[in-house]
Amino acid sequence: MKALLIFPLLFSIVTLSQAQTKSFYDFKVKDIDGKEVSMADFKGKKVLVVNVASECGNTPQYETLEKLYQKYGTEKFVVVGFPANNFGSQEPGSNEDIKTFCSTKYQVTFPMMSKISVKGKNIDPLYIWLTTKKENGVMDAPVTWNFQKFMINEDGTLHGMVKPGVDPDCAEIVSWIEK
Repeated sequence: MKALLIFPLLFSIVTLSQAQTKSFYDFKVKDIDGKEVSMADFKGKKVLVVNVASECGNTPQYETLEKLYQKYGTEKFVVVGFPANNFGSQEPGSNEDIKTFCSTKYQVTFPMMSKISVKGKNIDPLYIWLTTKKENGVMDAPVTWNFQKFMINEDGTLHGMVKPGVDPDCAEIVSWIEK
């Protein structure tokens, strides 16, 4: 009889422990040049993940993102840009076009990844994790537009999200970086 009572308890414990089994560090992506990058390379840093686009009203946020990266991006902080063409076809170029645009127009030096999908049927696995509470253990946060910002803590957990129209140097992001 005891065994019948213990089995459901053990099953529940195992199921709960598997609820959020991945961290940010479990993902690999390709950079803007097509080389594989492990998110584990950013262990110990706060990471601001941003889906970016070159032809959006929010595109000038590149300048503020670069300033944040220059100010805080030493040992403890990094911005990682993910170009995406999911909203109004505002990122139509190739990875090479995007790289040229970012480096010449906004002097971007923070890591840029290859163009991906951040929503829909072709959503990148990293963005499934970022946007789904069942995956990240924190919140559901579907991407609503270009320049949505996800804050990842030094331990690879999702801290929170800042909406696309909010400037990257807002109090919420700056206080998180400085904390």
